[in-house]
Order: sequence, then structure tokens, then C-alpha cells
Amino acid sequence: MDQTRGMFLSFAGVLLGFGILMVHSASITSWPTTFEQVYLSRHVSFLAVGLLVGATAAFMPGRFWFRLAPFLFMICVCLLVLVLIPGVGTKVNGAQRWLRVGSYSFQPSELAKISLPLFLCYLMRNRRENLHHWFRGTVPLVVPIAIMIPLVMLQPDLGTSIFLVAIGGMALFLSGWPIRNFVLAVVCVVPALVSLVAMKPYQMRRITGFLAAWSDFDQAPYQLKQSLVTLGAGGVSGVGLGRGWQKLSFLPEANTDFVFAVVGEELGLVGTMSLIALWMAIYISGLKVLAHLNKRSFAYVVSFTLLTQIVLQAALNVAVVTGMVPPKGISHPFVSYGGSNLVVTLLALGIILSLSRSCAEDDQIVLG
Repeated sequence: MDQTRGMFLSFAGVLLGFGILMVHSASITSWPTTFEQVYLSRHVSFLAVGLLVGATAAFMPGRFWFRLAPFLFMICVCLLVLVLIPGVGTKVNGAQRWLRVGSYSFQPSELAKISLPLFLCYLMRNRRENLHHWFRGTVPLVVPIAIMIPLVMLQPDLGTSIFLVAIGGMALFLSGWPIRNFVLAVVCVVPALVSLVAMKPYQMRRITGFLAAWSDFDQAPYQLKQSLVTLGAGGVSGVGLGRGWQKLSFLPEANTDFVFAVVGEELGLVGTMSLIALWMAIYISGLKVLAHLNKRSFAYVVSFTLLTQIVLQAALNVAVVTGMVPPKGISHPFVSYGGSNLVVTLLALGIILSLSRSCAEDDQIVLG
């Protein structure tokens, strides 16, 4: 077990090191200044905070997260409310998603990716005797989602809202929530989602632009065009680390949402496939770390959900950059520049390691 856990941490460490390298390279502009170093220094400072938070979380006993779940959820909801208050939350490009303190900012919706599955699993444990009861077993588990998702959508952030619904559903499914509830949820949610997208012109433009990319490349959104051009410019082996041209004011969000495209240009197909292989290694080794846990225990369901959502974020980022899904601002964990995502992802890893050490007593927290 210690060897498997060591492999898991080693793969994560390689990704973190690779992220430092790519953040620095992708932050280079056509007019080099000392400002580029600011990105690197901030990323390293976020990494230091994240490692401290993750290491602290890893040494906590498994039951700590069960007891903390409701409090963490309430804190996250309060932060999501605060970020919507004018003058408190910070608006960037029309979206009010950040709480800023000095030169640093935090995105509460990132914390929601941890607090929501934790709290849902907490509720599943406390209501496992009433799971097949419509009122006592269904409504209490829908309420947290019904509270958190609208707050994220008001920012507005439809992509993160859908992602939170997906990971919340994953946690409930693994916990043993009745299938009939999922059917009812799909019947209710899908029409509402379609209506929301149709009511927002910019959301419709994203979808129509994405579809146009497959039929008429000239009609594709600018970001997607530049992303595909950047990937294609790298060929098989790339132009060389730090020598990419597209990041020099041509590719938007080169060091954040589209850093994978910079990897493709500078390190080529070899670099992108190696990065994907590294993510696969993290996922497989992570599953092995959790293999000894009871599949219906709080420890396993939470750990599996957090591990899967981290890897799923990376997969979605690759899908956006390569034009396989409509454009959506989503970071590449460990590799993109950004403090909130990096710190929260390292916290999630710490929680996974903490829960993977659950003793027999902890493993009795069975869901469903």
C-alpha cells in the first residue's frame, strides 16, 4: 500500500513540476518584461500554500472529514453568497466569481467541488434508512444541490454548474441513491438547462460556433481557431520548450485555459500524449490506493469522486482545447496558472490520502 501511495504521489509531483515549467513558458509575451516573472512567482507561492494545505489534510483522520462536511458546505455557501454582493465580489470579463484580498483572489466555486460531494455523502450516511422514502430520502439530498447550483449560475458560470451537478450525481450514485431519483432529475433538469442556454445569447453563440468549427472552420470562434492552429504548429516533436509563437499575443489565455495548446506547440504530439498518459497513471494508481476500502463507505465514495473529478477536469480541458466540446473556461489541474484551482486540487489530494488510510472503525461509515 505504501508503495502504491508513493507512486500516486510521485505522478502528482511530476505534474506539479511540469506545471511550473509550462506556466513560465506560456506566460512569455512578445514584449518580454519582468511581469512574466510575476506569474511564475505567484504560481510558486500558490503551490507552496497548496502543498501545506494538502499535507495538513493528508494527516487528518478519516472521520475528521465526515464531521467537517456540513460546516465546510455552509462556509462554501456563505462564500458563494458573498461573491455575488456588489463591492465584495470581483467582476472580470462580465463574470463575478472572485473574492479579492490585496493582489490575491479566490474563486469559491472551486471549493464547491469538494464541499458538495462531502456533504452529500454525509447526508447519505445519516439518511440511509430513508433512501427509498420520497420526502425523507429524496428532498434532503436535493436541497444542497438546489442551494449551491443557482448561486454558481448567478455568477454566471454554467459550465461549473453542470460540472457540480455531475460530480454530485456521481457521489449519490456510488452511495446507492435509487435510480428512479436520477430518472426524475434528468426529466426535470434537461429541459431547464436547454431553456437557460436558449435564453443566453452568448451561450448559444458558443454552441453554434462549436458546431461551425466542424463544418466551416472559418466560422469557428477565434479562441478555438487559435487553439487548433497552435496544436498543429507543434507537429510530432514540437518547436522546442519556450520557443512557441502562438502564445505571443495570438492564443488567448495561453497560461490558463489553453495551456494544453502551448504544450502541443512546444512539445508536440509527444508532449501532449505524455501528459495524457501521466493523467491515466495518476488515475489508475489512485484507484489502487483506494482498492482496500469498502465500496459503499464514506471514505471510498468521497475519495473516488474527488479523484475522478480532478481527472475529469483535465479531460474536459483537453476536450475544449481540441474542439471536442463547446468552449468553456476550465483550467488544466496542476498545469494551468491559477491559485484557487491549484490549492483546492491539492486539498482534494490530501483528503484522498487521508481517507485512504481509514481504519476499520472509519470504514464502518457505510452509505446507502
